[in-house]
Amino acid sequence: MTRHLLPLLTTAVFTGISIAEEAKPPNLIVIFTDDHGYADLSCVGTEPDVKTPHLDRLAAEGVRFTDGYITAPQCCPSRAGLLTGRDQNRFDFGANDKGPMPAKETTIADRLGKAGYVTGMVGKWHLDTDGDPERHHPHARGFQETFCGYINSYTATYDLEGNRFDKPRRVITTGDRLDRQSDAAVRFIDHHHEDPFFLYLAYFAPHVPLASSKKYLDRFPGKMPERRRYALAMISAMDDGVGRIMDRLQQHWIDDKTLIFFIGDNGAPLKIHKADLPGGGPGWDGSLNDPLNGEKGMLSEGGIHVPFVIAWPSVIPGGQEYPHPVSALDVAATAAVLAGVPTKPGDLDGVNLIPYLSGENQAAPHEALYWRWVAQSAIREGDWKLLRGGDREYLYNLADD
Repeated sequence: MTRHLLPLLTTAVFTGISIAEEAKPPNLIVIFTDDHGYADLSCVGTEPDVKTPHLDRLAAEGVRFTDGYITAPQCCPSRAGLLTGRDQNRFDFGANDKGPMPAKETTIADRLGKAGYVTGMVGKWHLDTDGDPERHHPHARGFQETFCGYINSYTATYDLEGNRFDKPRRVITTGDRLDRQSDAAVRFIDHHHEDPFFLYLAYFAPHVPLASSKKYLDRFPGKMPERRRYALAMISAMDDGVGRIMDRLQQHWIDDKTLIFFIGDNGAPLKIHKADLPGGGPGWDGSLNDPLNGEKGMLSEGGIHVPFVIAWPSVIPGGQEYPHPVSALDVAATAAVLAGVPTKPGDLDGVNLIPYLSGENQAAPHEALYWRWVAQSAIREGDWKLLRGGDREYLYNLADD
């Protein structure tokens, strides 16, 4: 049980937390998944085979956004938009082949590091697309602690046994890649639970190559496409990791002082036909976008309308399903306000979501949301969405369709 229902003074007395500590800015954790379709949280209620009890718990303690959006239907630009809080087209990173992210762009880690936060990054980076990973490594983009990699090879400032290094070095791991990424995230929290911290945990899943351990595969018996089984297993592994993180925050008595975002980087790649190809290589990753139309690589809903949850038990009332559109751009804007980081008009394209979720502001956070990716563009205003692909235009009322 979290302690957010207790009065502040009672919490301070019975947990030994001082009033000064209560006044510290909150910790921030951003968990970013990879090619994870909108349907694949069990609290969404669309697919009966997916099991995400820990993420359901996170949503129950906070808010599940029914209309949460990413900034692009592809990995690199969506990560650039999230981490800078600016539409990635402003700095010409509109598609995977347009990188790397320019060095002049300021990241959430840059801003929070200057505000006294310890900043950490675990998992997939994918912003060093010019073949120069050292120059564009997260260490050069404001992250002080890193465990950066994809499957079993990481550039890290610490290992999973508790050793810490003066500068990043190569760390080789074994076993389930998602368990190891969760291990690294929990280790970071153990190292820095007494400091205000920002942790960006970018799970490499359920992106191909599909791989999981027997522990997770056995949770999904019965007849189904094998690619679906592997996606469910990988999502379950991430869900276990989220549960471990939530439990560790409680063990350190900082769950009420930690704001958590959980967001997908884009919709699932269906490859049109969802072919159950043998092996775990390129193709459909087994995840689903139902009931949304489209997939990764499209500005239709299935490409950019993603799993999106936020929780901060001491501030945001739990159990909400928030109906207004929000954007991953809002993460940086929210973080800057909470950390007391000054920004100028035009620095960030998002808004601070906290007043809208706490009940202070009853309006919608955005009048409209906009996207541009390769030859596609879109705008959503209220329930209306205009989608343009090449010379074709489509107008939808999303409340009806």
